[in-house]
Amino acid sequence: MQTSDLRIALFSGNYNYVRDGANQALNRLAEYLLRQGAALRVYAPTVEEPAFEPTGDLVSVPSVAIPGRAEYRVPLGLSKSNRADLEAFKPNVVHTSSPDPTGHAAVRFARSHDIPVLASVHTRFETYPRYYGLGFTEPWLEAIMRRYYNRCDALVAPSQSMVDTLLEQGMHEDISIWSRGVDRSVFASEKRDLAWRRENGIEDDDVAIVFLGRLVMEKGLDIFSETIVDLRKQQVPHKVLVIGDGPARSWFEKALPGGTFVGFQTGADLGRALASGDIFFNPSITETFGNVTLEAMACGLPVVAAGATGSSSLVEDRVNGRLVPPGSAKAFADAIAPYCTDDALREKHGAAGEAKSKNYDWDAINQAVADTYLRLVEAKRG
Repeated sequence: MQTSDLRIALFSGNYNYVRDGANQALNRLAEYLLRQGAALRVYAPTVEEPAFEPTGDLVSVPSVAIPGRAEYRVPLGLSKSNRADLEAFKPNVVHTSSPDPTGHAAVRFARSHDIPVLASVHTRFETYPRYYGLGFTEPWLEAIMRRYYNRCDALVAPSQSMVDTLLEQGMHEDISIWSRGVDRSVFASEKRDLAWRRENGIEDDDVAIVFLGRLVMEKGLDIFSETIVDLRKQQVPHKVLVIGDGPARSWFEKALPGGTFVGFQTGADLGRALASGDIFFNPSITETFGNVTLEAMACGLPVVAAGATGSSSLVEDRVNGRLVPPGSAKAFADAIAPYCTDDALREKHGAAGEAKSKNYDWDAINQAVADTYLRLVEAKRG
């Protein structure tokens, strides 16, 4: 059996209506699978004006907007027409990417039809409530996720650190790595643009600390802003460059007076903006890989990140950046400060990160997922 024999039903809670690292990885996987001759059908919520065009055939599933976060939708399961579409498609493997009601329905469908299920883990959903004063629900959410993942045949996660966490949580025993790649035609140090910096109020000799991502509290915006306040108290020279947009933008702007906010960027504009920074700071602990960390490395920026799942598999402490225990703004500030004042250190660690980023090739990475599909299908046949 080979990749072209696969018929994959892919389920996603957000395939293309809001752009993020997880759905971009899924769309890249879809493109690769279709290029290899596999049949693919995607089941996910849809909206009238999605962030980007989907890769492959997209079937809309019932969903409802999340109260207070209307840009996101909760899939509500599978409709009668969704089930009929699945029956007609006749998948030989099911891939779920989110432990939501539609993901649960997909697992039930697969088990009732004796079809193997692969679950991909893209984010640490169980950590989200702590950013909204609901941390007490974390054990309950973890228990629900444990039941969900253990009903699947295998899992893939984007980093060894995330695999270790999932094993420790008892989520499954068959977990392999589906890493992430980086588009070097977009993200590279030569994309740095001094004229663009000047247009945005950052002079040639300024050291710009970059935040890149969706502006939501679970990305660690509070720790980021507290760290910048600490650097200012220490009178460490720096500028702040924020790339991205989201519902917490006004809060972030108030917390970072004098910061340069360039909004949402994509494609070549994103590569230029990121490469035009000097230090990448990622305090988030919710990522399972940290696509933005890898993109910053490819742009030649040293990375200061939380020593949590995701970044800890990319950042080598004191080689291409610093890993800092999560939660301490003072510790983050102390790690960032030397990069603001030592040009040679910043350039050395940035170059090391760019060199390491060259090991991440998308086609080889996505074939690892196809190989896992094939293994599960063969095991089920056997």
